[in-house]
Amino acid sequence: MSAHSPFTSTLSVPDRVSYGKSERGRLPRSSHGRFDPGPERPDPIAVIERQSATRVPELVPIRYSRMLESPFRFYRGAAAIMATDLGALPHSGLRVQLCGDAHLLNFRMLASPERHLVFDINDFDETHPGPFEWDVKRLAASFVIAARANGFPTAEQDRAVRVCVRAYRERMREFAGMRTLDIWYALDDVDKLRGLMASSMDKKERRRTAHAAEQARTRTHMQAFAKLTHDTPEGRRIAPDPPLITPFADLQTEPGEEGREKELHTLVEDYAPTLSSERRHLLRHYRLVDLARKVVGVGSVGTRCWILLLLGRDDDDPLLLQAKEAQESVLAAHAGGEGFDNQGRRVVTGQRLIQTTSDIFLGYTHVVGLDGQERDFYVRQLRDWKGIARPETMEPDMLNLFAQVCGASLARAHARSGDPIAIGAYLGSGDGFDRALVGFAQAYADQNERDYAALRVAVDSGRVTAKTL
Repeated sequence: MSAHSPFTSTLSVPDRVSYGKSERGRLPRSSHGRFDPGPERPDPIAVIERQSATRVPELVPIRYSRMLESPFRFYRGAAAIMATDLGALPHSGLRVQLCGDAHLLNFRMLASPERHLVFDINDFDETHPGPFEWDVKRLAASFVIAARANGFPTAEQDRAVRVCVRAYRERMREFAGMRTLDIWYALDDVDKLRGLMASSMDKKERRRTAHAAEQARTRTHMQAFAKLTHDTPEGRRIAPDPPLITPFADLQTEPGEEGREKELHTLVEDYAPTLSSERRHLLRHYRLVDLARKVVGVGSVGTRCWILLLLGRDDDDPLLLQAKEAQESVLAAHAGGEGFDNQGRRVVTGQRLIQTTSDIFLGYTHVVGLDGQERDFYVRQLRDWKGIARPETMEPDMLNLFAQVCGASLARAHARSGDPIAIGAYLGSGDGFDRALVGFAQAYADQNERDYAALRVAVDSGRVTAKTL
C-alpha cells in the first residue's frame, strides 16, 4: 500500500469508517501503550555505527559529541534506533506519508511563498510511507524527554503527551468530515494560532510568542547572507567557520577534493530541471560564485552538505541554497512499500505531500562523485523566515501549548496523504489512544536514557570517538 490512501477512490465513507474500526479490533488502541524490548533488540550503538559508516569520516566524531550532550540531543540523532524499535511492533496498517523524524524540534515557524508565517514540519530527511502512529509515537516520546530535561514531574510529562495526542486525534477527526480540497488547503497560520491560544496564555507567554514570531520574520536570506559571507578581493564570498563551515577553496588541500568544484557545478545544473518552468527561469538569473561544506543538525552530522552562494545582478542580490545529501530513510527497511530510485526525490516528494507550502527552490539531483560513488541530494533555500522552539525555556503550560500545536500540525500533514476517515475512526472519540501513548512515551524515554548511557560507555571504552568543537 502506498502513502496515498486507497480508500478515497474505492470505498464509500461508511466503508472507510468500518475499515478503521475493524483495524481497531485487530490492533486495540490500548496495545500502543506497550514497549517492552526483548533480548533480540539490536545493539543501539551498532545501529548508529552502520549509519556513520556512510558519512564523512572526519565529521562522525562531531555527531557522537553532539549526541552525548543530553538524552534529548541523543534522541534527535537516534531516529534509526527508534525506527528499528517501531518496526518490531505491531502496527495499525493505516499508512500515511510519514515525516519519519517527528520530534518536537522539527516543528517550527516557516515562510510560505506568499510571505505568510506558518507553523509546519520542517525536516524530511527520513520521510517515507508508513503507519501513522510511528510519527505520533516519536513526537509523544520527544515531549517526555524534553519535559524530563526541564525537571518537570511525571504528571507534567504525561500531561504534555495527552495534550499532544488529543490534539492529533481531534483534528484528524475534524479532517474526516471535510472535503478533500479543504484538507489540502488547510494551513496553520502563526498569527491565527496565536490569537486562538491567547486566552490560554498569560501575559509573559503572549509576549514571548509574539517575540518569537517577529524573530522568525527577521531570519531572511539577507540576514543569512550578512552572517555567512564576507567581502573579498574577488567579491562577496562565504566566510570560513571551520569545521562548521569550510569554504570550498579551503577544502582543496584535503585529499580527494581536487576537481570537486566541477562536480558541484554539475549538481546545480542537474538540479534545475526538477523545478517548475517558472522557477527554472528565476534560477537562471543567478550565477554560482562560491561553495562551502556545512556541518548540520545532530542526526545529519556527517552527511555531505553544501552551502551554495549564487548572485544575481550584483553582490547585494544573493541566493543561498543548501544541497544536502539524501540517504535511504531509516524507515525503509521496516515500513515496506515501493523503493525510490533517487533518495533526493523521496525527500522532495514527501515534503511536498506533507507541507502546506514548500520552498520555491526545493528540488533534487543525482551526482556521481570524483570517488566514483553515486549520491543523491535535495536542494532548498538555506534560510527563509525560520523560527525554532526552545523547549528548555518553557514552563509546563507553555510546553503543553506547544504540544497542542505540534499534534494538530502532524494531523494536518497526515490527513493530506492518508485517509483521515479511516484513521479518525480508528482513533475514536474517546481518549484510549491518548492514554496508551502516555505509557509508550514514558517507556521509550526510559529506553532512550539507557541508549544514551550505552553511547557514553562506547565513547569511554574507545569503541567510538567523540570530538567536541
